[in-house]
Amino acid sequence: MTRTPWLTSLGVALAVLAATTTGCSAGGRAGAERVEVSMWSHSAGNPAEIEVINRIIADFNASQDRYTVKPEFFPQAAYNDAIVAAATAGDLPCLLDMDGPVMPNWAWARVIAPLDLPESLTDQFLPSTVGRWNGRIYSIGYWDAALAMFARRSVLESNGVRVPTMDRPWTKDEFDAALVTLKNAGFEHAIDLGNYDTGEWWPYAYSPMLQSFGGDLIDRGTYRTAQGALNGPRAVAFAQWFQSLFTRGLASKSPTPDRQDFLLGNVAIAWNGNWSAPDAIEKYGEDLLLLPPPDFGEGPKIGGASWQWGLSANCPSLDGARRYIAFSLKPEYVAAFSEETGLIPATDAAAALTEEYGPDGRLHELVGFSREYAVIRPPTPAYSVISSVFEKTMQDVMNGADVQTSLDSAVDQIDFNLESNDNYGL
Repeated sequence: MTRTPWLTSLGVALAVLAATTTGCSAGGRAGAERVEVSMWSHSAGNPAEIEVINRIIADFNASQDRYTVKPEFFPQAAYNDAIVAAATAGDLPCLLDMDGPVMPNWAWARVIAPLDLPESLTDQFLPSTVGRWNGRIYSIGYWDAALAMFARRSVLESNGVRVPTMDRPWTKDEFDAALVTLKNAGFEHAIDLGNYDTGEWWPYAYSPMLQSFGGDLIDRGTYRTAQGALNGPRAVAFAQWFQSLFTRGLASKSPTPDRQDFLLGNVAIAWNGNWSAPDAIEKYGEDLLLLPPPDFGEGPKIGGASWQWGLSANCPSLDGARRYIAFSLKPEYVAAFSEETGLIPATDAAAALTEEYGPDGRLHELVGFSREYAVIRPPTPAYSVISSVFEKTMQDVMNGADVQTSLDSAVDQIDFNLESNDNYGL
């Protein structure tokens, strides 16, 4: 098989990394005891993901005789608490995975160390899968997820609604008019926004809409205030529009759990992720459309950055841990994660090895959505506070609270956290 330029550059990057780490040669290690490299993951309860991780570990352990990676898998609900407890006790594992938005807090707290991988390797990954803080890379992921507007071609065409494309997405006015048309066509609601969910779904799903309006969760020029970004005129316009979806009956305040309304035919459009695409394809086949997000004025946007891998700062064998991460980034492993989990491969080379995300795959357009539209949630140690404040604020707005008052209160809460922590050194 002819090697692509990407595969060639990856091979060079791995060779450079191997040459610059100590004790990497198998020669001269006969009889020497291996160094154990501990690993923690949140993947307990996800056998498909664990299978791929164990495959990579087995291959890495067999590829050299200096290090042995030893994994431990935790349930996701208990994982962050285990990390915090271990960090407090100075007993973190060498390798650990983390949700992309929490990485800056861990980097700021010096819980994790920079990856220091070759740029020729990290540059091949979707920007949203590479975790940066203060100008350095601290984490990298094998995959990302992408949201899209799920719809049916037959429904849009029979109601005179234009099918949008990446070259020509819906404008705000066009999208709003489409929702009204579809609601009047007899659907219980025009769109399922997934708002029955709680927690991180709210900033992940809706803050990109806020950004497309021209607002944001924080002033990304300084990361020292949310003033103007979250309560300025454009943010107010977003929140008023979001609220109107519910007051006009275009969206339900209590959609069915597990995103069933679209599959049941109760709604015409669903704001949903690629993880739900297989069920929708099975239900609607070629009639299913995965459409780009609307352009509310500042371009279409979706959330980016999901679970990624990093190195603990107190790891006694950073050399081996760093070598493992580089080894695990091969296209065949990134592709394996996608094939087993259905998520978007982080590199074009890996996508080409998959059935669904390759050039002729049913989900290929979602790779483009992730590359062109993904925006990461604010890379600041204050993000956990920003996330919870935004969720509560937008739930209040959904339920009829005054928009300006709610957003002003959100800004006060976020700015208080920033000021209380001396702006996290920024």
